[in-house]
Amino acid sequence: MPDKTLTKLEADIRQVQVALASLGPMRPGTLSQQFRQPKTREGEYSQLSYTYQGKSRTEYVRPAEVAAVRQEVAEYQRFKTLTARWVDLALERSRRQRDLARARRVAP
Repeated sequence: MPDKTLTKLEADIRQVQVALASLGPMRPGTLSQQFRQPKTREGEYSQLSYTYQGKSRTEYVRPAEVAAVRQEVAEYQRFKTLTARWVDLALERSRRQRDLARARRVAP
């Protein structure tokens, strides 16, 4: 008889995998508003900052592109949340499988 906890963990992992497959375009980073004259808050512009492969980068974002970049950053955050959830579930599944194997060896 299959273990209910293990079955539930595997179903949860499948749900995360489906959610990951549905992700759209993404990019890491933080989108912020900057000012050419910070004291007077004049000359506002958008800037994307991120670190990728150990290199820090900053990019100017045109006003017409801000909404799309904001969506891509949100998608990347969703990606990170989903992958962290997958790892948590995989660790829990591994522990459960190990516990069940030990219980089978001990049982007469």
